[in-house]
This record gives sequence, structure tokens and C-alpha cells, in this order.
Amino acid sequence: MRMGDIRSRILWAAMLPVTLIVVLLVAAFLVARVSDQQEAHSQGARSLAHQLAAASEYGLFSANIAHLQTVARGALREADVRAVTILNADGEVLVNVGLPGYTLPAHLGRQETLDYNPDNDTDLLVQPITVSQLKLDDPFDAKTSETMAAPKILGHVLIEFSHEKVRLRERELFWLGLALGLAGLLLGGLLALRLGRRVIEPVARVSRMIERIGQGELTVRAEVLPDDPLRDLQLGLNQMARRLESGRDEMERRIASATAALREKKEEAETATLAKSRFLAAASHDLRQPTHALGMFVARLQQFAHSAETTHLIKNMENAVLALQDLLDGLLDISRLDAMTVQVQVQPFALADIFDQLGAELTLTALDKGLRLRIRPTKVWLLSDPTLLHRILLNLLGNALRYTKAGGVLLACRVRADGKRASIEVWDTGIGIAPEHQRAIFKEFYQVGNLERDRGKGMGLGLNIVERTAQLLGHRVQLRSRPGTGTRFSIEVPLLPPGTAMERPGPPQVKPLEDLVGLVVLVIEDDALAREGLVSLLVSWGALVVQAEGLTAAQWQLKDGLLPDLIISDYRLLDGENGIDTVRQLRAAAGRPIPACLMSGDTDPDLLKAAKDAGLTLLHKPVRPAKLRSLIRRLTAPDQTDGEVLT
Repeated sequence: MRMGDIRSRILWAAMLPVTLIVVLLVAAFLVARVSDQQEAHSQGARSLAHQLAAASEYGLFSANIAHLQTVARGALREADVRAVTILNADGEVLVNVGLPGYTLPAHLGRQETLDYNPDNDTDLLVQPITVSQLKLDDPFDAKTSETMAAPKILGHVLIEFSHEKVRLRERELFWLGLALGLAGLLLGGLLALRLGRRVIEPVARVSRMIERIGQGELTVRAEVLPDDPLRDLQLGLNQMARRLESGRDEMERRIASATAALREKKEEAETATLAKSRFLAAASHDLRQPTHALGMFVARLQQFAHSAETTHLIKNMENAVLALQDLLDGLLDISRLDAMTVQVQVQPFALADIFDQLGAELTLTALDKGLRLRIRPTKVWLLSDPTLLHRILLNLLGNALRYTKAGGVLLACRVRADGKRASIEVWDTGIGIAPEHQRAIFKEFYQVGNLERDRGKGMGLGLNIVERTAQLLGHRVQLRSRPGTGTRFSIEVPLLPPGTAMERPGPPQVKPLEDLVGLVVLVIEDDALAREGLVSLLVSWGALVVQAEGLTAAQWQLKDGLLPDLIISDYRLLDGENGIDTVRQLRAAAGRPIPACLMSGDTDPDLLKAAKDAGLTLLHKPVRPAKLRSLIRRLTAPDQTDGEVLT
């Protein structure tokens, strides 16, 4: 609280009782004096009326009008008398002097009356004139004298008194009282200011000291005066400052010691984290290699004729491989989001292209489960990253198909009322999500009703990837669900501003599957197992495959006259070689930009950037055969495009 505020409050606290006392005293003074003035005026009027009545008795008794006029004029000379009227016993006016402002009363009694006329601020005093009687007792008469009869009324005297001088005196008293009140208030204010100064000065010293202590000046000490009213408080503040200073010094020593210990722990943690990262990177690479080869072998194995029992066994093997691939792909997406290496490329695109792609990818999955996948056509153009948005919708649709046992799944888009956003919605008729789980399902590895960790119900990473990717894009994801009825996920995406002319590209001219027959493919892979699985699968598709373990062997193949239509190279090769340099040198040796792609079990963010800068499509192992086949068809098409990262 500022000093000015304290000073004003103290002044108000002192002035309020002073003001109250002054007002009460002035009011009492004015009331008493005004009452005295009124009483004096009334007594004077009655006294004058009695005198005038006594003086008029003779004139009425003797019918001496001249005498009555003399008496009346004499009374008119008195202060405040405006008019005098003398009536006989019959009510006839005998004398009337002055300027009366009243009318004669209808009835005149034996009693004195006083009436106030507010119209002209006057009093009308009516005094009866009676015959004076003397009680005569004969001291020598032994009989008791009889009671005297009531005196006879000779007439009445009417006197009109003005209040003008009384009012003038009241006004003088009012101004006198006001002057006395102001003088009292002024004196009280001076005393309050003096008192406030005596109180504020020590409070201000204490306040300044506390402010400096709050700013960290713990060495400050207050000067304690012998007659200071806050002496004990300032002594306590000095003691508190000393303790705070001592505590601060001790805290600084402890913080310095703890900081040194934390620095050591941090260095140990960083060392352990680097070791763990190297281990996980190596383990991930080494795990992806055999998983990739296993996927290729299973895909190749499915192409042979088998008995029903063997076909069922191979199907189970494929499901296990797909579950492992899904887990590795999910972990890869999580690691990219954690490392913040996902590059957002916002661009205008037609949502129908993503809808068509999702329909082609998931229609067979829906049919296998006996579900109906409906994708409502749309013509909207959005402004976002189509690749990341495709991943979001793919995860949402995959979850919807996984947890829906009967009915179907709907993918639709509707434009919001503001005309600036579109809501892409995924509806399902699945099991629904209870309200208490609707926030937790976006956590990593969280699944409702899958305590046994059934791989058929997914790994619990899809919705976490959806939420984090949507946050990266700045899109809002909403959920509405009712257990036993179904679920609706929606994501809001900005619309392309109106007036922007855009055209959808025509469908890519890709080769049909049978046109892969005779395609010359150069496979560069140093892992024998992975190389054998990939070569076997490509051969089953009708391609002519030439294999090499590294750059040198591949260069010998070119020198022998090999003209490959496509190069598929691993990133890590023998003797520290890498696939990016290998493709670059092979293209230079061939004298033309041979279509090429990379495969790698590495998830290093630097590799993603390097592949993109080199204009090469990167496939993360384990690679799904269908995705590899789709990529080959696209890379060998006339309008091939590289530089993508596929998982």
C-alpha cells in the first residue's frame, strides 16, 4: 500500500469523528438558539398583548375611542407589531391601526389564542379584555366571603406579530454556526494532519525497509529511535533481515552444491542417453533387417500352392509380421514426432485425392471383416500437408475398422458455416468409448478393453500419432462417442481461400502389374537374408533382377552392359558406403538419371533429410510388399517423382 493511500486513510479516520462532533455541536447550538429566539418572541408578544388589554380596559369601559387609538398606536411602535385591532364585546371593530394581513376570527372566546399564518409568516394573538375585579374582605365580618364571579368580557385585542426579525436572527445564527463549524473542522484537520505525520513517518520508514528487503537488500537495517511508536516492529524487522541474510547465504551454498551434483547427474544421464540411443538405433536397425526379410519371404511363400492347413499357417505368419511391422512403423512415427523432425509442407490440394487413396487402401480390409466402407465424394480444396493428413485419416479409419464388428465405417467431409474450415469426419458403428476413457485413449499404448495386449486390437499408438500430428499441423481433433453405439472423430482443416483456381491432376499413368514382367531391377543389399527375400519377391513379379553387395559389384554390372530400369539400394552398405552416394555414382556411370529408391532400417532424422535432399524416395524397413510394388509402378511411370519418405 502506498504512503499516500495510508496518509489519506489516517486523515479520514481522524476527520470523521471530528466532523461528527463539530456537526453535532453546531446543530445543538443552532437548535437551542433558534428555540430561544422563538420562545423570546412568543413571550414578548404575550406580554405586549396583556399590557395592551390592560390599557384598553378603561377606554372600552368609558367608550373613549381616542384613548383606545392612542393605546393601539403606542403598541404599533413596538418591534415586530404589524397591526392592532380592538373589538368591543359585540365583536365590533373600534380601533384598527397598521396593515393587518388577517381576517377577523368568527368566534372569540374568553381564552388567549395564538395562531400562525404561514402565508405571510406572522402570528395572530387574540387577548380578551376583562373587567378588573378586586376581592374585598371585611376583616370585621365573621362571615366567609363568597366566591367571586367570572370577570366580564369587555372586548378583545388582536395583535399581528411579524417573524421577519426572528428569521433574520436565525439566519445570523446559522452563518455563525457554520463559521464555528468550519473553524472546528479546520482546527480538527490541522490536528489530524499533525497526527498523521507523526504516524506516517515511522510507517513510511518501515515500508521502505520492507520494500528494500523484498528487492533482495537483506543487509538493510532500520534506525530505531527511542520515542518511535513502531520501535518494537523495527527491531523485529532488523532481526528478520539478519535471519534472511543468513538463510540466503546458506541457501546459496546449498544451491551451489546441489547444482554441481545435478550437473554431474546430468552429464551421467546424457552419457547414458547417448549410449541408449546408440543401442536403440542399432537394435532397431538390426530388428528391422530380419523383419523386412521375413515379410518378403512370407509374401513370396503366399504365391505358391498350399494345402488348407499350410495356407492357414502362412496367413498367421503374415498377421504376425504385419503386427510387428505396424509396431515398428508406429514407433518410428513416435520417434519422429519426439525429435520434431517431421517437416510440414502446407499446400493446396483436393481432398478427393486422399479419399480415393484411402478407399483403395482399405476397401479390401473392410470386405475381409464383412464391413461396409463408405467414402462420401467431396469437391473441397484444403490448405494443409496432404501426406500428414493422409496418415491421420489412415490411422482413424484403421482404428474404426479394427474395433467395428458389424455395420460399417463412413468417411465424409462437410464445410463449416463460417466458410473457412472443413470438418473431415470418420464415423463407425463400433463398440464406442466410455466418457472416462475418451481422454486417455490418446496416450501411448493405451487401449480400452485390451489388458491382454491382443495384437489383433492394435498397439495403442494410432490415436497418439493422430493427436500429435494434428497439433503439429495446427488442426483440432474432436471426439464424440457413445458406448454400444459408435464413435465419431472429426478434424478441422482450413479451406483453400475462395477465388483460388486449382485443377486436380489426372490419374498417374502407371504400369499394370503384369507390365513389371521384364523390368530390369538392380538390387544393392549387403545383408544376404534381406537381399534374398527381396530378390525372390521381385522375381515372382516377373522382374529381371541383378543383385550386388555394394558399389563396386554394381559398377562391374554396369561395365558388363547392364542397363537397369530401377535401382533399389540399402542405405548402409559394405566398407562404410551408403546408398545415396552409390546411386549418385551409378547414375553418373550410366549417364542418365536411373529411377531409384532407398531402403533402410535407420530412423536417424539426418537420414530423412539427406534422402530428401538427394531426391530419393526412402522406404523404412520392414517394407510391405504392396507398398514396394506400388512404388515400383510409380517410379517407372513417365511422370515419376522422388524425394518422399515412406514407412
